Amino acid sequence: MTTTHVKSTDVEERWFLYDATLYPLGRMATKIAMNLMGKDLPTWTPSERSNTHVVVINSAQAVLSGKKSTEKIYKHYTGYIGGLKEIPIEKVREKRPADIVMLAVRRMLPKTRLGHDILRHLKVYGGADHPHSAQQPVLVEKI
Repeated sequence: MTTTHVKSTDVEERWFLYDATLYPLGRMATKIAMNLMGKDLPTWTPSERSNTHVVVINSAQAVLSGKKSTEKIYKHYTGYIGGLKEIPIEKVREKRPADIVMLAVRRMLPKTRLGHDILRHLKVYGGADHPHSAQQPVLVEKI
């Protein structure tokens, strides 16, 4: 038995298009993370990134289940004493709608250099327009 090591240059480039209004945020984020890592391919190699790009549109209208649409709070620490910042999701939706999907996917990727590199292949847009139509992304219909 031999083990194959597939390099990222040998994998064909793929483009997916997700509409955030069609799926719950968490389920969509897990599917996007799996696509970006390449775990949905039979040639998945843990140390290589796949040539998968994901475009997410309508992130401002991302679907949240339960009471999350009113009660979810994003927290981060500034590094200073008493520097815990809590931002409700309503403010994030108004000011930076792409961060809702970006944070959900980022937290599901490996916390390594490879994970940081993989995240660059995620493009998130608050509206329905995106500049990647030349790459002909495939719309993901069903999760």
